[in-house]
Amino acid sequence: MSKLNVNGHEHTVDVDPGTPILWALRDTLGMTGTKFGCGIAMCGACTVHLDGQAIRSCVTPVSAAEGRKIITIEAATDGRDRVGAAVHAAWVKHDVAQCGYCQSGQVMSATAFLKSLPKGKQPTSAEIDAAMAGNICRCGTYARIRAAVAEAARAIA
Repeated sequence: MSKLNVNGHEHTVDVDPGTPILWALRDTLGMTGTKFGCGIAMCGACTVHLDGQAIRSCVTPVSAAEGRKIITIEAATDGRDRVGAAVHAAWVKHDVAQCGYCQSGQVMSATAFLKSLPKGKQPTSAEIDAAMAGNICRCGTYARIRAAVAEAARAIA
């Protein structure tokens, strides 16, 4: 049994401590917004925040999350998080999603990136590209992703 704080709620999950957080979220807690992509931390589809840092939940064991706070796409875009709400609004405005499969991971990475910037800092296109480089979009919507991240940065400035 492991205790996880997910989106501000305590959960007890009956999984092996080595189980990746992704599977505890999806299979045990029924939170399917976080996606499985590659299973080797290369595509970014499984990105969640652990104590505010973007991590790959497909390779991070449940044991690493005990006593820490996990935020998933479900909470990042529900309107309570100012930065997550700005990213979500920019994603819609710029029509970023095509197939949409990678988008929860993209949004989580963008949100963590924007939260890491000094207040009021507007990132360059190169900084956005570098921050988002760990997230693969098979549909190739990178220009729209870049535009949406820049828009969200302006919105939270």
